[in-house]
Amino acid sequence: MNSNNKILIADDIDPIFIKHVEAAGYECDYQPLIKLDHALQIIVDYGGLVIRSKFNVDRQVIDAGKKLRFIARAGAGLDNIDEAYARSKNIQLINASEGNMDAVGEHCVGLLLALMNHFNTADAEIRAGEWKREANRGYELKGKTVGIIGYGFMGRSFAKKLSGFEVNVIAYDKYKTGFSDKYAREVSMEEIVKHSDVLSLHIPLTAETNGMVNDEYLFHFKKSIFFINASRGKVAKISAILNAIKEGKILGAGLDVLEVEKFPALGEQVWFDQLRQSGKVILTPHVAGWTFDSYRRISEVMASKLIALNLI
Repeated sequence: MNSNNKILIADDIDPIFIKHVEAAGYECDYQPLIKLDHALQIIVDYGGLVIRSKFNVDRQVIDAGKKLRFIARAGAGLDNIDEAYARSKNIQLINASEGNMDAVGEHCVGLLLALMNHFNTADAEIRAGEWKREANRGYELKGKTVGIIGYGFMGRSFAKKLSGFEVNVIAYDKYKTGFSDKYAREVSMEEIVKHSDVLSLHIPLTAETNGMVNDEYLFHFKKSIFFINASRGKVAKISAILNAIKEGKILGAGLDVLEVEKFPALGEQVWFDQLRQSGKVILTPHVAGWTFDSYRRISEVMASKLIALNLI
């Protein structure tokens, strides 16, 4: 077998990927437990790399993979890959946003409904022997304006999932124009800030979006909002979210992603105790796009995109 057609799979993925690409002529080396140091030693023998989030595919990895023709990420974004450097080496990049967009859309709806109806606090209080009807009176989605930042696969999926709730969905995307459809209306950032009752982020992490949601950004919103982030944690400053909750600018925050993730590092953050104790925050461990269904679909999407590249 030509080494150019060998693929190192460095994370666990659904076997449907292997089935499809091997039928197309590739040879897969499935090593989901491989460590970075070992991968650096052997990557020179492979024409392709499949990764999720185990390690960053930086210049060191790319330089070691002298025969790499493609890198596929089993997920939505490519932020753990040095895109510019990879492209400069004529390496094709594949991701699978289509594979988990429905999972993300549904998760965001779930977070939003839970926040608006105090599911987390109501459940905890009843378990503690407290019956507080008035304190847990909720809000209805009907008639509200939902502002979406980023109208790619994830943003559009969320808008589509909201279509049955009789809401007004508006969307801003700095890198797209003319994308209004039956699920959302394209607007300016000024209109997002002026009209939104709900703000949901669906943007990649870039130098431009890093820390975008800060105190100044939230200050300009005209209404108190419900805030959802299932994109990337570093896009939104947790300190700013907590400040806005204190000030009543944010009524509730559903966070699937955080600036710092996983323990023990998360527990060491100065803002973590305040975040943990807030009854106006619902936290999930970066699982919005990680369902049993999307696990398989991501592999199917990656396989179909790789085969379509016709690199063999």
